[in-house]
Amino acid sequence: MAIQKTQQARTSYRGRLAPSPTGLLHVGHARTFWTASQRARDAGGTLILRMDDLDPERSRAEYAEASIEDLRWLGIRWQEGPDKGGERGPYQQSKRLPHYEAALHKLIRRGFVYPCRCSRRDLSRSALAPHESRSSYSSAGHGMQLRGGDLRDAESRGGDLRNIDTDDEPIYPGTCRTFDVELAQLPGPTSARLLPQNVNWRFRVPDGVPVEFVDRNLGPQRFVAGVDFGDFLVWRRDNVPSYQLASTVDDGMMEISEVVRGADLLKSTARQILLFRALGYAAPNWFHCELVLDHNGQRLAKRHDALALRTLRQRGLTPMNILSAAMPVMA
Repeated sequence: MAIQKTQQARTSYRGRLAPSPTGLLHVGHARTFWTASQRARDAGGTLILRMDDLDPERSRAEYAEASIEDLRWLGIRWQEGPDKGGERGPYQQSKRLPHYEAALHKLIRRGFVYPCRCSRRDLSRSALAPHESRSSYSSAGHGMQLRGGDLRDAESRGGDLRNIDTDDEPIYPGTCRTFDVELAQLPGPTSARLLPQNVNWRFRVPDGVPVEFVDRNLGPQRFVAGVDFGDFLVWRRDNVPSYQLASTVDDGMMEISEVVRGADLLKSTARQILLFRALGYAAPNWFHCELVLDHNGQRLAKRHDALALRTLRQRGLTPMNILSAAMPVMA
């Protein structure tokens, strides 16, 4: 594990692009990644390309190659990455599993996580319970405080802003919270062999504790653990780390000073702040971009082939056309 460093100790800007090679990049990716590159350039800092290719079923090498080609076509350049190397590689998450395993063991030994034996069917049933229907947009003031023309336009067109948080998961009812694993007194190699097998691992959130941060684009944000989000997965039973854990570990070890990404990940930021604290990393600054929406007010996804960069290039559009805020977004 990297030595803990304070935010004040960072002397230079380090940003990152983190495409997931599960499909072709679309307009929303282009605008977010362009924003990330411009912020790194304006700060005179370093931009890193990292492939978030943990999904064993959907990640494809051809999509990773297409992402690099599309980013270059947009005029985006980076200084570290899978094609350039660097001191903090490897820059593909599929090659960083030992780092994630070490982080999981640290969380176990510190008592932040517990094994969860609930099946998908169990979670589906519990998702219908009243205590899991709390919205992050409650009138009590919890949850996302969004602004930006795209989001307001979506609401005025009848789009439901709650659908924007597509990274959300139901609040876990705590069924397995009492299954603690006491391994703090054991040496590392021994404790690893004694871990329960074929289980998920969940992070135990501090119920009722607010997680607050100031987003450099969207302003102050506030989420309450146990209300806006519950105990979340950090490791799957098929031996794959979750996005929350892998992203936190990589941003910490690569000393990312600012994370630029879409507003659909605001709630994930609250979860990751808890992981940064638990693992002893300094949390980066945050800049969440307004989302690009289709004519129905829905967030773009990789299934929107009509807005894939490849498709738009074939239609004769230029990077300037795609990056222009005035470009009509129609799927």
